[in-house]
Amino acid sequence: MFGRHRKDSEQATSDQIVEDRLDQLQGKGRPTPKRRDAQAYRKQRMTPPKTRKEASQQLRKRRYEERMKTQSALRTGEDRYLPARDQGKVRRFCRDLVDARFSVAEFLLPLLVLIVVLGFAGTNLQGLAWLVTIIATIGDTVWLTIKTRRELSRRFPGDSTRGAILYTLLRSSQLRRLRLPKPQVRRGQQLEASY
Repeated sequence: MFGRHRKDSEQATSDQIVEDRLDQLQGKGRPTPKRRDAQAYRKQRMTPPKTRKEASQQLRKRRYEERMKTQSALRTGEDRYLPARDQGKVRRFCRDLVDARFSVAEFLLPLLVLIVVLGFAGTNLQGLAWLVTIIATIGDTVWLTIKTRRELSRRFPGDSTRGAILYTLLRSSQLRRLRLPKPQVRRGQQLEASY
């Protein structure tokens, strides 16, 4: 009499754990799955594949789902599914710092194309354009390095900021439209006091 009741309560507890785990994995905003669906999901995950073909299909499906989560995170900036190099509050701050300003380095490729066109046009402006572009890029890069180093030491005094300067400079050299993760701040926007 007591044994049956205990087994039923243990079964209900394990089913509740599975449902809670499904909620954590899939997030809120949807109805809680039925018990039979949760049990079927658990059984499917627990049974090993019977053939190599099934194992390959499961692996391919799992990789596809992970890739979709990563791509979604690159669009929305969700830290949990970002690649390891982009995770953390320090990297998020570096991205926002670059995205909130104009950088000369991001326009370097279009400027170089313009300089080459000037060279083919036979004008004497090509040398001057090279000089101005190089000086402006170096000056902006030095200023960004100093600003980033100062802000990182002020905002994250106890955290590791290893590689953050290089990460910032590489992001500043990409065209804004092509940056991944996508920019989450507008140009000219003031950054929050805490990250």
